[in-house]
Amino acid sequence: MDNLYIEKLRRQVKEALKSDKMRFRHTIGVADTCACMAMRYGVDMQQAYIAGLLHDCAKCVPDEVKIRQCRKYNIYLTDIELKNEYLIHSKLGAFYAKELYGIKDEQICSAIKYHTTAKCDMSMLEKIVFLADYIEPYRNKAKNLEYIRNLAFVDIDKAVYEVLKDTIKYLKQSDRPIDTTTEETFNFYSKIINSTHIEERR
Repeated sequence: MDNLYIEKLRRQVKEALKSDKMRFRHTIGVADTCACMAMRYGVDMQQAYIAGLLHDCAKCVPDEVKIRQCRKYNIYLTDIELKNEYLIHSKLGAFYAKELYGIKDEQICSAIKYHTTAKCDMSMLEKIVFLADYIEPYRNKAKNLEYIRNLAFVDIDKAVYEVLKDTIKYLKQSDRPIDTTTEETFNFYSKIINSTHIEERR
């Protein structure tokens, strides 16, 4: 990896997240996990590390500023996102990656954009960032975490399915709205997992 470039990005991200020290620690955990998963699945390690490093680059922006900037830069927000501002940082973060951090790689920007909701038919990089955000070493509250951590390095599609299943279950139990993209993605990966199991039985 280009260590000087990575260190420059790391310093920039640390400054952007200075109001939340735990957020920066989480960010480094995600970046490191992305790099490990990249080695496992044959993805460019620097590409994965950068995506992990920048995935929450808009997280510490106040909610009202997030909404205002999305409107200013024509970043479309759904009604669910407007009512659940914690979702907005993904789309704004992808914009920041391009405009503030000079990222030209569209795959990195897409992985940042969908790391919270996921999306149907994700690229390997998108799956890696989505899962790394969930399983990085400082995460400790989610159910089935150790099982999913192991699964992420064995069957990545099944791991994505399990995270989506647990996320939707948690949102329903908390009486919180579920983003339609997340529901569609869960259905997409459910079909993949079910069809794989059918093939294995034959």
